[in-house]
Amino acid sequence: MSLVIRPLDPAAAPAWDRFVLAHPDGTFFHRAAWQGVIAAAFGHRTHYVFAERDGAITGVLPLGQVKSFLFGNTLIAAPFGVYGGPLAADAETAAALIAHAAALRPGTRAGAVELRYRDPPAPQDAAALDAAGWLGRPGLYVTFRKPIVADDEANLKAIPRKQRAMVRKGIQRGLASVVDRDTDRLHRIYAESVRNLGTPVFPRRYFRLLAAAFGEDCDVLTVLDDGAPIASVLNFYFRDEVLPYYGGGTAEARQRAGNDFMYWEVMRRAAARGCRVFDFGRSKEGTGSYAFKRNWGFEPTPLHYRFLIAPGAAVPELNPLNPKFRLFIAAWKRLPLPVANMLGPQIVRGLG
Repeated sequence: MSLVIRPLDPAAAPAWDRFVLAHPDGTFFHRAAWQGVIAAAFGHRTHYVFAERDGAITGVLPLGQVKSFLFGNTLIAAPFGVYGGPLAADAETAAALIAHAAALRPGTRAGAVELRYRDPPAPQDAAALDAAGWLGRPGLYVTFRKPIVADDEANLKAIPRKQRAMVRKGIQRGLASVVDRDTDRLHRIYAESVRNLGTPVFPRRYFRLLAAAFGEDCDVLTVLDDGAPIASVLNFYFRDEVLPYYGGGTAEARQRAGNDFMYWEVMRRAAARGCRVFDFGRSKEGTGSYAFKRNWGFEPTPLHYRFLIAPGAAVPELNPLNPKFRLFIAAWKRLPLPVANMLGPQIVRGLG
């Protein structure tokens, strides 16, 4: 039978997720539940589609339209994820999904289509991308991924000496961690942390939706100092990988090595759970998060995003090193926290 491109619906979601789980390039951000989370949390239109041949899924494309007055209109696979380019079982499927993404752009009036490949596109994808004029953007982002083992002492010794000393400082201070699903407590800490960095906060509802959508594949780890929460992080689990994704700490956490202890506890608990890869997510070179992850002994690996740009448009540059955002970031850091929490969700929805 010929290849057919179909929109994702609830009936097809289990087969979609089985395909993602089995595909070697599948990631947590390819999972079907993101479609509902993005629509409910931000009101964005989604264009999740899958390729089907003879009743079997041969590819998926988790595409969403992130549109705002401040930051423009972009089709992204996958929005609010660091990975998420099309997954395909064969060359015909890869070409069909890439062509489908390109064909959506004029009708949505998007200035760009962005495909977030974690690894270099497979030859079948690369050929289709190059033939259609998709652009690369070297140096935009890197990711940090590293194997972990079942032995805590081995994982601790693998951390460079200075960073290991910070972890031990938190341990010696008597910091403790709890794992639960308290996304509201996480949000309170996260909101303060990102305001201090000059970044708008996500709505509280977004974290609640993520926890509900992903169940046991999502949890919250919080660090306690004498019973008081000082740092917290939302973690995703996929196959044998852990991804601490949304996290932050208070001023007290910085003084007490709370953030260092937090990521160690994520690693320790994930290893006990059976995880064998720690994914620190993406950063841009020259940022504080980039330096922090390097201090843990993680080596940066370039991400391979591809862009199809509308005539007269440019590759989106929605990152903290863009000079256009420097004044905004400096001003946001000075906002009272209640004001930042009120305004942030309306702004951050356009960042994708």
